[in-house]
Amino acid sequence: MAEKRLMYGNHALVEGIIYAGCRFFAGYPITPQNEVPEYMSIRMNEVGGVFLQTESEIAAINMLFGAGAAGVRATTSSSSPGISLMQEGISYIAGADIPVLVINIVRGGPGLGNIAPAQSDYYQATKGGGHGDYFTITLAPNSAQELFEFPKLAFELAEKYRNPALILADGLLGQMMEPVEFTFEPIDPGKLPEKDYALTGCRGRPRRVVRSYDLRPGKLEELNWKRYKKYQEIIKNEQRYETFNDKDAGLIIIAYGTCARVASAAMKMARDKNLKVGLLRPITLWPFPKDKVAQLSERIKDFLVVEMNCGQMIDDVRMATQFRSRIHFLGRPGGGVPTPPEVLKKIEEIMGGGR
Repeated sequence: MAEKRLMYGNHALVEGIIYAGCRFFAGYPITPQNEVPEYMSIRMNEVGGVFLQTESEIAAINMLFGAGAAGVRATTSSSSPGISLMQEGISYIAGADIPVLVINIVRGGPGLGNIAPAQSDYYQATKGGGHGDYFTITLAPNSAQELFEFPKLAFELAEKYRNPALILADGLLGQMMEPVEFTFEPIDPGKLPEKDYALTGCRGRPRRVVRSYDLRPGKLEELNWKRYKKYQEIIKNEQRYETFNDKDAGLIIIAYGTCARVASAAMKMARDKNLKVGLLRPITLWPFPKDKVAQLSERIKDFLVVEMNCGQMIDDVRMATQFRSRIHFLGRPGGGVPTPPEVLKKIEEIMGGGR
């Protein structure tokens, strides 16, 4: 039987990173993710890894660039303003086709904002965030269990496509305590396949070059189109989601992370009132599960987007439905968390008491 522990979400995340075979972490403190580097400093020492508390988030992301270029599984974590400081480095890493893992435990914004949970970094996470034509594979857990499991998946996807991956979780998930089952055995970093691009010393082989640019005329355009084809492959193959009660639904809620848990409770309350409500939870925010939303929009005329922001996912939902459906919204920005009764009230307004 797999081991099970009661853990903070942030601690489960650290265990997931360690179990995924990561042995390099560089980061800088910021609430509400401080438990990640604090606990990571203990665990990395126990497993013989490298932990660095850097002088800034900018230093952390550039150290990640170096570690990733050397072929090791490398991670950093921060929260919203800190992730903003990392954007140039993430763009460089994407441009160099380096697989690394970035964690964002989201707080309220913009600016310094507050330390309350939010989902206000959706645009930043899914539309590139920094300069240039690039995307990060973005996973949205909704439990401490998934915070443990998703680092392994993130590294696998990052290495499969040679692309940075991002785990986007709000502060509530990081701070809550839940049972966590250790569903896979720890990965031995020494048994991971060697990467054919890694800068490990020539040892008689041809030299390797890792860089995010090529100044020869036309070469950068060529590299961008090559990456564009990679992104199209990711969009085709890696759209991940869960659906609940969608077969007979007259309205579908679309929500991720903490909001998906709130929406699930509201869906059950609505069903108790004979309101045919379903739920779609995006697991990958990029690539967004647009194919499934498009399929649902062929018969579902009302979608309710629930987010802890001012409505950032609405654009992706609207484009996925190809404007066939009505898109409704319930949001709580700046650290507000919607409640199931609030969502139920919105459902009743849309559906008019049941159908």
